[in-house]
Amino acid sequence: MTISVGFLEIGELGSDLEISLLKTMLITGSALFFMALFGFNTAFAPTINGVIGNPLYTGLFLGGSSTNVSGLITGAWWSQQSTGLTIGTYFLFETAFASVTLALVGVIVLRKMKMQAFFAYSMVYFIIIWNLPAAWIWNPTGWLVQMGMADFAGGLVVHGAAGAAGLGIILQIWREEKKRGLSASPQVSVKLNLPWLTLSILLLWVGWFGFNPGSVLAFNNEAMVVVLTTFLAAASAFLSVMFFRYQMTKEMPSLIYAANGVLMGLIVITPLAGFVSPLSAVVLGLLGGPLYLAGERWFGKFKWFTDPVGLFPGHLLGGTFGVLMIPFFTQKAFVSSLASLTLQNGSLVPPSLPDGLFFGGGISALNQLGIEAYGVVVVLLTVFILSYLTSWVISAAMKGITVGETKN
Repeated sequence: MTISVGFLEIGELGSDLEISLLKTMLITGSALFFMALFGFNTAFAPTINGVIGNPLYTGLFLGGSSTNVSGLITGAWWSQQSTGLTIGTYFLFETAFASVTLALVGVIVLRKMKMQAFFAYSMVYFIIIWNLPAAWIWNPTGWLVQMGMADFAGGLVVHGAAGAAGLGIILQIWREEKKRGLSASPQVSVKLNLPWLTLSILLLWVGWFGFNPGSVLAFNNEAMVVVLTTFLAAASAFLSVMFFRYQMTKEMPSLIYAANGVLMGLIVITPLAGFVSPLSAVVLGLLGGPLYLAGERWFGKFKWFTDPVGLFPGHLLGGTFGVLMIPFFTQKAFVSSLASLTLQNGSLVPPSLPDGLFFGGGISALNQLGIEAYGVVVVLLTVFILSYLTSWVISAAMKGITVGETKN
């Protein structure tokens, strides 16, 4: 998935292969190193008051965990379940999520941000910025999941948080650009490379079946339903974007809209894939089309940042929308048994999501809507503030994070 985002960057921003592929390798290496150092523990070890995991729970680089995990109580509680996941397996799985989240951030900032500043940012990102939302929502002891919040495969933890993190960096970049006397942020132009763009979308589409069905944490009937919901949402959003774009312009939409339509469907279904029926996935995908186009138009009005690949209308808006649709479209009959587990009185408790408002959930669904909305606000604000503060500190240390502030 991380390399696929690198290919997407090449496909939409031109053939500057070195910077895109170097960034991809930097993210992959940093994710593995810093997640193993502390990051996996801060996200998935038993939490301190539901806020952050014990950073030394498994020792540095997971060195405190034996290869024989029988009887070992780990932060990845699923190693005690019938799925048979070991701590190492779960570490690699979650590190892939963390890695691709920063890759999404990198797409919007790296044509303007010094590579060394981006590396410094990645260290903080994989130890604390990505990890807090994961600890709150995906760790069975996290305070938001204990409250009842659900996010199946990362509509908020991955996509929404990527948008908020990117916005934090962009704010610092804009502050530096204003100091240089600029009245608007220089735009990064789209330079389509059609073979790379097509390859990236196909690889991302395939990779999503590691993330969404993989979040079932078992290969069973539940996982196959998630495969269906993921496929159908992507296809529906693709058709929806193409249809509404044609209605807007009366011209055949370009390949970039086809690509972003597929991505929008995948993003929107990510937080719901293990909670909804295939028919609901189609409806959600169809809604994603006009949502993306409206978001593209609205975010395009701002002149203090540039978003050539649609991080904000796609990932920030789409991921947040998907999370907020959980209280509307959830059906108990489709809820994955290992999603949103909570630890209560020493035992894992399966998810207790109510049916959605469209399926008779009533007051319980409205209560779930309040929980999801509260979680969205808290996570987006937290990630944005941490991202901005990190960028500000790095800027002070390096005399600017923007290419052109000092020689890169």
